[in-house]
Amino acid sequence: MNQVSEEVSQKLELIRNALTEADAQGLRLRGTDWFAWATAGGSSTVLLTAETGIAEVLVTAEDAWILTDEIEAQRLKDEEIPGNFQHYANPWADAAARESFVQQATNGGKILSDRPIPHVEKRLPASLQQHKRTLMSSELERYRQLGRQASEAMTEVLKAAKPDWTEYQLAGAGAEALWARGIHPALTLVAGERRLPLYRHATATGEEIGRQAMLVFCARRHGLYANLTRFVSFGSSDESAKLHGDVRQIEAEALNFLKPGIALNAVYDTLADVYQKHGYPNAIREHHQGGTTGYLAREVVANPTTNDTLEENMAIAWNPSVRGAKIEDTFVLLKDGLENLTFDPNFPSVEVAGRLRPVPLKVG
Repeated sequence: MNQVSEEVSQKLELIRNALTEADAQGLRLRGTDWFAWATAGGSSTVLLTAETGIAEVLVTAEDAWILTDEIEAQRLKDEEIPGNFQHYANPWADAAARESFVQQATNGGKILSDRPIPHVEKRLPASLQQHKRTLMSSELERYRQLGRQASEAMTEVLKAAKPDWTEYQLAGAGAEALWARGIHPALTLVAGERRLPLYRHATATGEEIGRQAMLVFCARRHGLYANLTRFVSFGSSDESAKLHGDVRQIEAEALNFLKPGIALNAVYDTLADVYQKHGYPNAIREHHQGGTTGYLAREVVANPTTNDTLEENMAIAWNPSVRGAKIEDTFVLLKDGLENLTFDPNFPSVEVAGRLRPVPLKVG
């Protein structure tokens, strides 16, 4: 049995344990995130922005199926899905046929789902959601490759950037560099010199970037997300350098706090205190601070009430920011500390609290 098939077998066992726990006869996974998790990186995505794809997973005590329509069935079987699954394809104009098949496969019993039909299906147990957020060794292998290539794409683009490029051009170059590596550009944010202090979530415009710019990636492959933020500078001010330095110090205190068993709201509270200490008391309210990641850009966003706890082999992406500066990488929490999945040694960095952290790339 190859590594992918072995991973799927382990996940099917986890799903069947959830069926037993909930006394259910079937479990349907509709979201693109859950589909990728259950199939060890298979993709049901056609429309990049859709939360649900062109196929779903159905698991019973005896069988595991990929449910799709006749448009998609052969490609999925040939290119996306390991041999652990059977396939059912309904005519694309007959969605009712799929529902009849599900009822037959589950003997009309109780069904669980990540996106349950109201009053018909039940939500997934918390135990299975926790398994999705805790990465297996084979998932970590895929994640390391994704993180390395996404960060290399970022470096390549920012080294080529020019101050007279528009924000659209920078975002487009970022997307092109990701696609060239087989990575979905799920998000490419860009803010140039003027817009950078104004907006935290700066979608690209036709404005020239000027003396500095921020580029943000949420880069997806095999369902996993590599999240990172970098800056390019064509001669920015000392004030900008101070902002970046402060953000690195703020992030360092949050990263130093992380260990298995820590609740996400405790990390949020730590960040709130650190912002205050560095003279940015309102920054905690001006943008979300990140949280756990993996099969979503953020599985759980930390806030004052998120008491979800960190576990070994969870991926984390914090993004502390102040007006004009931000820092973000994707880490995995290992037994012996944090591993930065999106580190590129060819991008400039400085050591902060024993870790190499990015600084703005100076061009020209």
